[in-house]
This record gives sequence, C-alpha cells and structure tokens, in this order.
Amino acid sequence: MRRAGAGILVARMACIADGDMHRFVSTHVQRLDTKGRVSVPAPFRAVLVRDGFEGLYCYPALDRPALDAGGNGLLAEIEALIARFPPYSEQREQFSLALYGTSETLKIDGEGRVVLTDALKSHAGIGSAVMFVGLGHKFRIWEPGRFRAELTEATEKVRAFKAQLATRTAAEHPHGARE
Repeated sequence: MRRAGAGILVARMACIADGDMHRFVSTHVQRLDTKGRVSVPAPFRAVLVRDGFEGLYCYPALDRPALDAGGNGLLAEIEALIARFPPYSEQREQFSLALYGTSETLKIDGEGRVVLTDALKSHAGIGSAVMFVGLGHKFRIWEPGRFRAELTEATEKVRAFKAQLATRTAAEHPHGARE
C-alpha cells in the first residue's frame, strides 16, 4: 500500500486529466448481494485507480451514521490531521485510535465488489442497500434512508448559510458605494 505525500496530494487535488476529475462525485445506490458484497461504483473505482490505492480504505464516520472511504488522498488527510498534534499527546492518541483503530482496508475483487464487515454495516445501519456519496477527496457509504434525512438537513443549513452570506456581502458592498 502506497501513501501519498503532501505535495502529491496537492497535485492530485488540483489535477484534471483527460477531462476527468480526480474526485469522488455524485451518488450511486447499490444493493448488497446474498454474500454481503456490494459493487463500488465504476467512477469511484476509477478515482481509486488513478490515486494508486489498491483496495478501499474505510472506517466508521466519527460524526455520522455512515462510513468514510477513499484511497491515498484520504489517508494523506488523516496523516496531516494527526501530525498537527505532538507525538504521544492525548489528542494524537485519540485521533489515531478513532481513525486508524476502527479502519479497514477492503479488497476490491475482480468485479469491483467489496465485502462490508458486520462492524461497518452495524455502525451505518446498512441492510440490503447502500448509497455511495461523493465528497471530493473521499466518499461516504450510507444506508439510503439515513442519507436522504442527512441531505435534507444539510440542504436546509446550506440555504440558511447562503442567505447569511448574501446579507453579509450586501452590507459590506452596498450598491452604488464608491471605494
């Protein structure tokens, strides 16, 4: 397993090759088969391949009933976060435990499927279907009903935030004002 350095991460985040972004975008609903396997959406697998990560890095989201997943970009972000804290500090130990101790590297089979472990499925409340949701440098795996509720709440918050930004911008730059 190869891990990207900070310089490589920055280059990957800004890079667009052949018109395809190196980002996880969109949403995809997939069903688990009788053996508990689920197909990782082809666009997401393509990002992982470009990222140079063999498999799928996955852990229970810290603040949501979902799973965070990705490749080298996600690992680099986690490493940068943990590196902010002094070695052997309580915060560093806690982040390491929460982000590495509960993580799993899932093998993607020849047909693009992974097996979600019982612990991962239990955290996210996953039954027979999942929703893959792109978040740019990573993606989340949700139980579809929980995702719909989360999206509704997020949309309401974004609308309120947008209104606040518009009000703030109007106050800072009144129409007709000269600088």
